[in-house]
Amino acid sequence: MKKSLALVFVALPLLFSQCGVNKQISQAKTLGDCRYTIASADSIYLAGIDVRQLKKLEDINPARYPRLAAGLLTRNVPLDARLTIDITNPTNKVAGINQLEYRILLAGQELFNGFLNQRIEVQPGGGRTRVPVRLNTNAYQLLTDSKTRDAFTQLVQNLSGASGTQPSKLTIRIKPTLDLLGKQVNYPGYITIDQDVTNKILMGN
Repeated sequence: MKKSLALVFVALPLLFSQCGVNKQISQAKTLGDCRYTIASADSIYLAGIDVRQLKKLEDINPARYPRLAAGLLTRNVPLDARLTIDITNPTNKVAGINQLEYRILLAGQELFNGFLNQRIEVQPGGGRTRVPVRLNTNAYQLLTDSKTRDAFTQLVQNLSGASGTQPSKLTIRIKPTLDLLGKQVNYPGYITIDQDVTNKILMGN
């Protein structure tokens, strides 16, 4: 009898751990079935310049902004932004994750990358969660590379709220991180979202 009880006490933690692992995997998979949209963007600065001042193509001119000129000379043009992403869950299961890695691409080139260390949970049946993400990067390569310069300039104009600008296409890749028995393991593959960024994004429309 004592041996049987001992086996039960040994097995219970393993059973609960396995249940926790299965729950994480299930919720992470459901996260892949959710819908993602960029709800708004604000606090956007290029080399310390509020992008709302850059509504025209000629405004993105180093001659007008010493900080931008200095950044181009030193090959360090900081781009800072805060995005708000809406996650909607159309399934009948809870979607959730405690940590995730993200990458945001423009014209096939990486614009931002980072790690979000917070609990994200989206209730089933159309539940929605709003997630703020703080972003920063060096935009020098994007501004000077002929493959990305036009796309990046167009993105800055959209983020500034300029009128008459074609939408910019961003690709967001999310990789949940699972805690499997005390070890951090990346979810296989990325959840990929293609998103149009328009000149209304500053107003959250």
